[in-house]
Amino acid sequence: MAQILKDGIDPGIVKAADDKVRGIVEGTLSDIEARGDDAIRDLSVKFDNWNRDNYRLSVSEINACLADMSAQDIRDIEFAQEQVRNFAQIQKDALRDVEVETMPGVILGHKNIPVQNAGCYVPGGKYPMLASAHMSVLTAKVAGVPRIITCAPPFEGKPASAIVAAQHMAGADEIYALGGIQAVGAMALGTQTIQPVDMLVGPGNAFVAEAKRQLYGRVGIDLFAGPTETMVIADDTVDAEICATDLLGQAEHGPDSPAVLLTTSEKLARETMVEIDRLLQILPTAGHARVSWETYGQVIVCEDHDEMLKYANDIASEHVQIMTDRDDWYLENMVSYGALFLGARTNVAYGDKAIGTNHTLPTKKAGRYTGGLWVGKFLKTHSYQKVTTDEASSLVGRYTSRLCMLEGFQGHAEQANVRVRRYGGQNVPYAQGAEPVAGADKVGS
Repeated sequence: MAQILKDGIDPGIVKAADDKVRGIVEGTLSDIEARGDDAIRDLSVKFDNWNRDNYRLSVSEINACLADMSAQDIRDIEFAQEQVRNFAQIQKDALRDVEVETMPGVILGHKNIPVQNAGCYVPGGKYPMLASAHMSVLTAKVAGVPRIITCAPPFEGKPASAIVAAQHMAGADEIYALGGIQAVGAMALGTQTIQPVDMLVGPGNAFVAEAKRQLYGRVGIDLFAGPTETMVIADDTVDAEICATDLLGQAEHGPDSPAVLLTTSEKLARETMVEIDRLLQILPTAGHARVSWETYGQVIVCEDHDEMLKYANDIASEHVQIMTDRDDWYLENMVSYGALFLGARTNVAYGDKAIGTNHTLPTKKAGRYTGGLWVGKFLKTHSYQKVTTDEASSLVGRYTSRLCMLEGFQGHAEQANVRVRRYGGQNVPYAQGAEPVAGADKVGS
């Protein structure tokens, strides 16, 4: 039986906080829908102290942000974007349109068609998270989305140069300096100056995630991607320093970022807790990380790997760092998570920033039913059918007619019957209430 050395916040408190967020977001989106640009401006002034006539950045403003970046900064962004683009293209190449003759004269197929307008949210309130621009804009570009707009909040009173550079280099068509609910609402609902999108993607805080949830249906969304989560699964093949570093490396995102250690070693668990306390004395971002760890952090000592696997699949964390003597066993058996990071040589930061996989991942147990953002999220798979022979139409029609009548759909049945009469030359009865059309019984008429 597992031993819990440190437990996180009471789930009831989390639910109450979520309910409060839900009410705020609902009211804010209603205001945006009613007042458009005026509401966007009021919210931007209130939350970001940011007031402009037009929140879309001009070409000169974008160029000024690019000029702020050093040559090394630009090379680093190019490296990260090349990795993300390459992996997205590999994923795209794994998808294909299909067309097959399933029986003589019956052709079925599907086409993968890109979403026509995508809105990409890039978080930047606490940190200028330029990596989210790579993950969303580049992935949409590879998918073939014709119009891609981006929103990111101002950072320290002006557009965040690194984010703007990344958005532009990734290929964004329109770049807006807007954050929070107002950004998501503007992209989804549209305003007097912002044309609405068909799909919203990108991570964000609890308010951004809830706004996307409420807007789903009006627009598509990638997934529920709220405050970051991390889990370390470790045995005694690794030490406390690496476990503590990997936990705090994600806890620094904000005060509501859960970090969980699962281990079969009580010694490692206790040493990791001590190491976390030491690192919190020197980590520059300890202000966020300490609150997150103290409020949401968990340390669970399991009897064996099977028990760790059970806990891991139940928690369904966004990021799962696995450092054990059987990493591939977890790869084979884990079923609920955002992304796996296998072995001590890799870590969540690699995936977040530069290695090429996408860092927009499911949170709050959404890994039970969806994976992360990828090129396929921007593609809609549409089916089609074609019947090329009289014989095939008559054959399928007879089956369809009988099945429709089993369900009581007489009008559906008549759709089939009229084709059996025309293309099969068979004298099938009309469905009750259907009136024959002159010449309908003649094949090919």
